[in-house]
Amino acid sequence: MFNRDRWDEILEALNANKFRTFLTAFGVFWGITILVLLLALTNGLKNGVTADFGDFATNSMFMWTQGTSKPYKGLPKGRYFNYKIGDVAAIKSEIPNIKYVSPRNQLGGYNGANNVVRGTKTGAFEIYGDYPEYIKQQPMDIIQGRFISYSDIESKRKICVIGTGVERGLYDKGEDILGTYVKINGVNFLVVGTFKMSNSQGDGEQEASTIYIPFTTFGQAFNRGESVGWMAITAEDGTSITTLKQQIFDLMKSRHTVAPDDDRAIGHFDLSEQFERVNGLFSILTIVGYFVGALVLMSGIIGISNIMLIVVKERTKEIGVRRALGASPWMIKSQILQESLILTILSGMVGISFAAFAIWVMNTILDNAGPVENFANPSVSMQVVFTALIILVVSGVLAGLIPANSATKMKPVDALRIE
Repeated sequence: MFNRDRWDEILEALNANKFRTFLTAFGVFWGITILVLLLALTNGLKNGVTADFGDFATNSMFMWTQGTSKPYKGLPKGRYFNYKIGDVAAIKSEIPNIKYVSPRNQLGGYNGANNVVRGTKTGAFEIYGDYPEYIKQQPMDIIQGRFISYSDIESKRKICVIGTGVERGLYDKGEDILGTYVKINGVNFLVVGTFKMSNSQGDGEQEASTIYIPFTTFGQAFNRGESVGWMAITAEDGTSITTLKQQIFDLMKSRHTVAPDDDRAIGHFDLSEQFERVNGLFSILTIVGYFVGALVLMSGIIGISNIMLIVVKERTKEIGVRRALGASPWMIKSQILQESLILTILSGMVGISFAAFAIWVMNTILDNAGPVENFANPSVSMQVVFTALIILVVSGVLAGLIPANSATKMKPVDALRIE
């Protein structure tokens, strides 16, 4: 156990050659710093890449129609078809563990022709016909008013919810927005809410330049009837949409007379699958970070072990005197181990503190400089810190084990003879 005399002995031993102690400790300091920084940078890269998914429910997929690639039941190859609103009910009723199915229609496009007018101001914005569930799949912050409701769907109300980009393009600063009208392709819509994305996915400016209207109103106002342009489908928690998508495709092919083996007729983007790939990649990068950091740290541990061997050699006579006075082999071994452990832990803690400071500096620079593509909020969790501490303790013991065993193998008489 540690006591006052033992602390004095350890400090005296470490101060006997300060420069050598500093160089030895620097190896561990640098190793643990590299380990923590590698993990922080990996996490920052992961945060930046996964931010591209935004807050959209990652257990989701988008599905649309494409031209058929095979003739089937008298229908020609290259035939185009559209989903219908009845397909939504069919998916909900026949496919298990489906949480949300949002039929969608789209009009216009960002940076396209002007399609929205308010007074003397015009703009080109994306117009989406949606159901109320969509806000649960793609969370957004409602700044004023509300989002689409089922009452709007049933009554086919000509209302809309506009993004902050639309607000900037069509309204003067400080102007009242709720209760005003905008004209979309010649049809007047009452503004009942404004929104911004909770976490920008992709082109944030494009998302802000978006207008949502009720799906049924979209079909009536723009002559789409019950046609569905595409769907956003989310599975229940605990069920991957990837495992369900083939059942969905088979159901849609059956309902629209498409050959069962026609893989081109239905287009899709599996957000869940992409998200899992990204997570898998960064899991590998985290393992690589631990491996590389551990190798660098190992070089520092080897340095400590070598120096402790030299220290034991220099203190051979002292060890012989202690053994002659009745010190047990365990007492000699514990002293060497404790010196190694203290040197490792102190230098490692300084390394962790330095790495934490470097991470703070990086985050401060990022906050001041603005968003950096594919990189955000480099950080490490407390689990990483505790893991680093465990590594330090184990490393300190390992670094002192060989020198400690070497010290206990000395015979007191042989040690006292050495001049």
